[in-house]
Amino acid sequence: MNKSKIQKFAVDGHKLLYKQIAQRAYQYGIEEGNVGKADATEVRGRILSPLEKSQRAALIAEINANGYQQTIERVTYIWFNRIVALRFMEVNNYLPSHIRVFSDASGAFKPEILNDVLHLEMEGLDKAQVEEYIENNKTEELYRYLLLTQCSELKAALPDVFELAPRDRDYTELLFPNNMLHQDSFIGKVVSDIDEADWGSAENWQNNDGDHLVQIIGWLYQYYISEKHEEVVDPIHGKTIKKGDIPAATQLFTTDWVVRYMVDNSLGRYWIERHPESKLAEKLEFFVTPKNGEIKHIDEFVKPEEVKFLDPCMGSGHILVYAFDVLMEIYKESGYTERDAAAMIVQNNLFGLDIDDRASQLAYFAVMMKARSYDRRFLSRGIKPNVLAIKESNRMGAVSRDGLTTDAEMTAISQYLVDTFRDAKELGSIITADLKDYDAYMEYLDSCNGQGQLTMDDTDWLQNTRPMLKALARQAKVLAAKYPVVCTNPPYLNKIEGRLKTFVTENYKDYSGDLFSVFTYRNLMFCKQDGYCGYMTPNVWMFIKTYEKLRNYIINAKSIVSLIQMAKGAFFKEATVDICAFVLKNAREKEKGLYFRLENFKGGMEVQKQKVLEALADKNCGYFYEANQSNFSKIPGSPVAYWASQNI
Repeated sequence: MNKSKIQKFAVDGHKLLYKQIAQRAYQYGIEEGNVGKADATEVRGRILSPLEKSQRAALIAEINANGYQQTIERVTYIWFNRIVALRFMEVNNYLPSHIRVFSDASGAFKPEILNDVLHLEMEGLDKAQVEEYIENNKTEELYRYLLLTQCSELKAALPDVFELAPRDRDYTELLFPNNMLHQDSFIGKVVSDIDEADWGSAENWQNNDGDHLVQIIGWLYQYYISEKHEEVVDPIHGKTIKKGDIPAATQLFTTDWVVRYMVDNSLGRYWIERHPESKLAEKLEFFVTPKNGEIKHIDEFVKPEEVKFLDPCMGSGHILVYAFDVLMEIYKESGYTERDAAAMIVQNNLFGLDIDDRASQLAYFAVMMKARSYDRRFLSRGIKPNVLAIKESNRMGAVSRDGLTTDAEMTAISQYLVDTFRDAKELGSIITADLKDYDAYMEYLDSCNGQGQLTMDDTDWLQNTRPMLKALARQAKVLAAKYPVVCTNPPYLNKIEGRLKTFVTENYKDYSGDLFSVFTYRNLMFCKQDGYCGYMTPNVWMFIKTYEKLRNYIINAKSIVSLIQMAKGAFFKEATVDICAFVLKNAREKEKGLYFRLENFKGGMEVQKQKVLEALADKNCGYFYEANQSNFSKIPGSPVAYWASQNI
């Protein structure tokens, strides 16, 4: 994979797409500081169609609520994600028509979709409109129409990527850029600037060499936000991070082998302990066992669908997608077909949350494409994954409407959800939610359809308030549940302000030195007794005084199952902290923890990976340790000094 090309495309493409979308907004009389009248019927000498008028009004309302730059940036990432999704789907032959929309069979920027357009079968395609474009030699307009129709067709299969709002309010359609057939357009560059091989082939990315889909999506997203990350993260001046900048400040793509280590030793271990007959360990490259090779078995039978897996800071979905593969092995050895297992995994096993809408869209897409790789008809089955962008209730109005909502108990749940999720885009999954019957609540909301003549307020409640209440209920259900396995690369951030700082101080004071410390504790709250939590975090929690209370909590109440302490600068050269990956058991056990000390092996993450594999093959290598964590508290400050001898 050519990361330098991917980086250049993501950075330059981000700027290009933003510019082209802003130009499109200008065509409709909308620019920064001057959005014009929302009810205009004519703009820049052109009469607007009824659809353009309604979409433009919705765009202006969004800008008035959130600002021009934030709105244009939001539309930019939506189209960035959609075009990335279309490119992956066409390369892997996942589009319903099986006709490429950006390139031809040779990979050149010559859209197949234009070749035989009169015989094209696509839901919602108006053949008369197509013929009109052809007769008037309007190839650019035709191509724009075909792409928008393709996106519309995909709404049913992938609504979280291709559907924003009902069409009359979908201002993303209005702002789809012009001149996309030009070689220097964003689409032209997505074809020419990234090698087609880097988009992978579905037949090749179900393997142990890494997942092409996750790799390219993860790096595209990482590089997409890289300039914003550098802008908001200022280690020299120590600036605090504002609410809207938290995603850019904290999103870091997790190296593939570290993901495998975390999932192998949390999800994999949970299953293997409860199924002594399982052959799963033989398929997990980074599964860690003691020097004697023995795994303690637990007398508790669990079914595959009961092994629920949560990533509460999922980013673009890297951890979830690899967990999908491990779960697939679990289902297959339990007698399920790949097709049935794919549906079960998406419906029952995988759960993900993130505050960043951009990353959440990509994680959703990655999980759906992973399922599609095992079941060619998966996208037509109407299965919705439990992969959610956290919503907040700050802009919500009244939660009940006379004549529409009649149940006092359900109205109380509505108010509880609104109160719980204020500032949720800032607080994310450190919010706790009470366990309630959210399924019954969502069914109740569906029954509130209204009868007879609706008032304007009734329509607003049905179109805006009710869908938001359902979204809040879905995320409350995920936040309130307990999981056998929780695994994440949490945000690293110690310069916080505003509501986040107050919330952390009030609810997680003993662990408030950094957000990663808060999440280390919070994830154990998510976890069932005897379950496992996997992490990649800075290693400072192991030693310094700021995190002594966290250490004592772990040492005295939980169990360090295994830990990899990496060399300085291994994760990335500019790192101001060093990294470790580890797995905790949500119970206090007597077994010794298993540790890898890689401090002396300088180099990048590939060097660290190789040393872990060498240690797994030869545990007498000199940097693999077995240590009893009860000894750590005998040293002042309770450092995780797993290499210390009994004499020390």
